[in-house]
Amino acid sequence: MRAALLASPASPLVMADVECVDPGPGQVRVQVTHCGLCHSDLTMIDAPEMMTPIILGHEAAGIVDAVGPGVGTLAEGDHVMLSPFGPCGTCYWCVRGEMTLCASAASMFMGTMPDGSIPFSMDGQPVYRGLGVAGFGELTMVAASAAVKIDPDVPLEVAAVIGCAIQTGVGAVLNTAKVEEGATVLVMGLGGVGMSVVQGARLAGASRIFASDPVADRRNAAVAFGATDLLDPADTDVIAHVQEATSGIGVDYAFDAAGAGPLVEAGLAATRNGGTTVMVGAPALEHTVTINPAVMYLTAEKKLLGCLFGGCNSQREVPRLLALWQNGRLDLEPMITARRPIDEINAGLDDLRASIGIRTVFDLS
Repeated sequence: MRAALLASPASPLVMADVECVDPGPGQVRVQVTHCGLCHSDLTMIDAPEMMTPIILGHEAAGIVDAVGPGVGTLAEGDHVMLSPFGPCGTCYWCVRGEMTLCASAASMFMGTMPDGSIPFSMDGQPVYRGLGVAGFGELTMVAASAAVKIDPDVPLEVAAVIGCAIQTGVGAVLNTAKVEEGATVLVMGLGGVGMSVVQGARLAGASRIFASDPVADRRNAAVAFGATDLLDPADTDVIAHVQEATSGIGVDYAFDAAGAGPLVEAGLAATRNGGTTVMVGAPALEHTVTINPAVMYLTAEKKLLGCLFGGCNSQREVPRLLALWQNGRLDLEPMITARRPIDEINAGLDDLRASIGIRTVFDLS
């Protein structure tokens, strides 16, 4: 199979021929047709100590190519959306409904399958499976629990976007923060995840949605997704603005959708006493957050929440999100602002670095 490979840290991806083994027990091999480009991929590419060679890409959809022993939920030819998390269903976290914290699903950070195996190789040497999906290759291997069967009528490029951006952003609002109707919300960063947070706030019935991003095109696009107030952090004091707009109270919820320590601190300052700040974006490892406990917690009872993948159980969440899309309550097609063949992946990465567009989806079919 052909795959876009990160051969060494902080370098352009290269197209390479990679071998993929047959599926083992509980596994499915999938022909990837589409894969979205997420900022988390860029974070991994630029990490100086990234394990290589590795196939990244974790926002993917495709068609089941082969099923391993013991898989009764999927069959060859099924259309599926792929999740970075393939929960075991029986561990301490799974039985509590915390699927993204499953011990087996944590293999997405290790470059392996949950059983420790690596399904890819090149010239006899292992190729790591990045972020639990390895969607930048024509074939990939996932646990059957990480492949969500979808109706063949659903466009696979649309299904791909659900895989990370939509699940993470909408889930951050509905599952992690549990935003209630009438709440006020601040969203900082309007890439794919941030736009999905905006949509989640709209679905939750938020009364006012402040959307902040330095890119004018993204701010303007956020209106169609539900933003009520647009803020340019380059020339507006976001904290002061939301405080003034809420009569000095502050917003009920703030979301860092860009993955930046300073935005987390801004969220804590912008939220009201008793308010909640949610860390949604994937930050670089060197980012830190400075908190004054007496000000933020002891006297104000402000809350800071981590959010991994929107706290989603994909087998439950994807059908729900698709139903919302089919009912006209969730916008998926407008999230895709560029479509490219996989050979143009480095051009797509350049666009991402320049904050051009919302989501690029690559065609591998």
